[in-house]
Amino acid sequence: MLNQVVQEEPSDSLDPVRLGFYASIGIVKGKPFSPDERMKKILTEAAAVGDATARAVAFKIRQPADYYYANSAWRLPFLGGYKFEEQPGVFNFDGYIMYYFAATGVTPAMEERMVGRGSQYAWAVEDSNHNPLDGGKHYKLHLPPNIPVKDFWSIIVYSNQTRSQLQTDQPFPTVGSQTKGLLVNVDGSVDVYFGPKAPPARRRTGCRPYPERAGTRSCGSTALWSLGSTRPGGRERSNCSHNMPTQS
Repeated sequence: MLNQVVQEEPSDSLDPVRLGFYASIGIVKGKPFSPDERMKKILTEAAAVGDATARAVAFKIRQPADYYYANSAWRLPFLGGYKFEEQPGVFNFDGYIMYYFAATGVTPAMEERMVGRGSQYAWAVEDSNHNPLDGGKHYKLHLPPNIPVKDFWSIIVYSNQTRSQLQTDQPFPTVGSQTKGLLVNVDGSVDVYFGPKAPPARRRTGCRPYPERAGTRSCGSTALWSLGSTRPGGRERSNCSHNMPTQS
């Protein structure tokens, strides 16, 4: 795929440093890419090491600036803005690696906090005790009342392997303010349950099975969300029984 990009795209779409790295392993525009057995072995090992490195950086990042709140698992998707910079012209490599390991494509509009329009994103890979989320366990996420969004909010679950939305027997791996029959507590808050099975009474606020990455999305956020004054809870281990009836 990388060779295909180099061959098909204009050379000036990539900078000289990247093209130099690609050339060092035999990927050069206008020339066939045909690594010998020695190079195939090197590249296979390098791909495994690169994947493990990027996974460690993305799922256990050490930079406090990537977190929405102190002592929280909720994280920003853009560390260093949409350009992933420590300072103008200087890459934040952890932010760059984390984002492109988990996602593709970025625009300024995705990162800017535009009150009343656009979307805001938060994501997490750990529970409230900072343990990695486990697809075989049950969790509860408490969302406070009066979430400051103009249009809607949603919780979406993703696979930590494909980094795509999780494929289950549910049509969509999401629960949100637009979910039909969403159960709302008397104070206006919402408890969202995740796991292989959900309590029957919570059928409309459950996602299953839970992967090791999840994100929230708000559309048309208000000034309160943009200022960080409304804080979702952490995903807490739930005492839901593994023998409960299958969620419908």
